[in-house]
Amino acid sequence: MNQLQTLLTDCLINTKHVENAAVVTTKTATVSATSQRFNIPVPMMQMLIDSFHHTLTREEGIRFMGKNYTCVRADKNSIYCKSNEHGLILVKTAVYIIVATYNDSMYPSVCVEAVEKLGKVDNSNYFCMFICPYHVHSDSARRKLNQVNHTHQLQH
Repeated sequence: MNQLQTLLTDCLINTKHVENAAVVTTKTATVSATSQRFNIPVPMMQMLIDSFHHTLTREEGIRFMGKNYTCVRADKNSIYCKSNEHGLILVKTAVYIIVATYNDSMYPSVCVEAVEKLGKVDNSNYFCMFICPYHVHSDSARRKLNQVNHTHQLQH
């Protein structure tokens, strides 16, 4: 499991309000990390990236993993969609798009908060700062967070 996968698990999946999560690198339209059994096809990754550039996303919604999602909120950094009792949250950072889903047994507000905090961008340095909202107080999560940020700075 890579560092980003561990961070997704610790910061999103372990909240019990995120069903699936992935980190998509916008420059290459590739998955950098994903939760278990969450496989996003390559064309769908590009569609998620493009959805931030199209105003039709708000009007037409998004078809994702076989479901039609209605857009309930969209701005330059976040897209929130709903399909019956399921939801799709997209948060864009300087380098990544964080993709998360929730189901009817989960609180959408907790999912949104966790994904938004994880994707908080430090615009002054133009790199993605991952902030784990629930587990950053633990030493192991703090070490993982520092490793991911250090690796990210070296790569970008």
